[in-house]
Amino acid sequence: MTTTRREQILDTAATLFAERGFHGVSVHDIGGACGISGPALYKHFAGKDDILTQSLTSISERLLAEGRARAEAAAGPDEALAALIDWHIEFALGHPALIVIQEREWTNLAADGRREVRTLQLAYIDIWVDTLRQLRGDLDATEARAAAQATFGLLNSTPHSARISEAQMRSRLSRMARAALLA
Repeated sequence: MTTTRREQILDTAATLFAERGFHGVSVHDIGGACGISGPALYKHFAGKDDILTQSLTSISERLLAEGRARAEAAAGPDEALAALIDWHIEFALGHPALIVIQEREWTNLAADGRREVRTLQLAYIDIWVDTLRQLRGDLDATEARAAAQATFGLLNSTPHSARISEAQMRSRLSRMARAALLA
């Protein structure tokens, strides 16, 4: 898959924001890391705030779309849960910078951006809630939501975890997530 200039800017900015913090990165830093001038970024984004918003919005849209697709393609709720866990682990291991900026830079998002990202995130959580409730009739929606969000905390801890091989981490996270959700 070919990466567009816009995707390159978002990926580069996410890495820089995760390393230095939102306020520690300038438009010129982002442009320089992409091999373009800072002002050239304005062809793609309104500014640094827009880059942060688009980083978190685009990954939230991707999480939701892929989560829906995997759950809908599953033969049943157990297979759907496995597919959701695999997808979230794939995301967590592949995009640690986005996890870091989501947790650390949330307050730097404009109110509209926070609302949009939060709406997408809640829709993604709802896929997990629906799947969990099919598997666990003892859970009401509030309990299923709490279980899903606690599991996200586990899976999203990967940028801060002691690293083992990716295959080992993937296997460990999968077992731990299943155990937490189905206990």
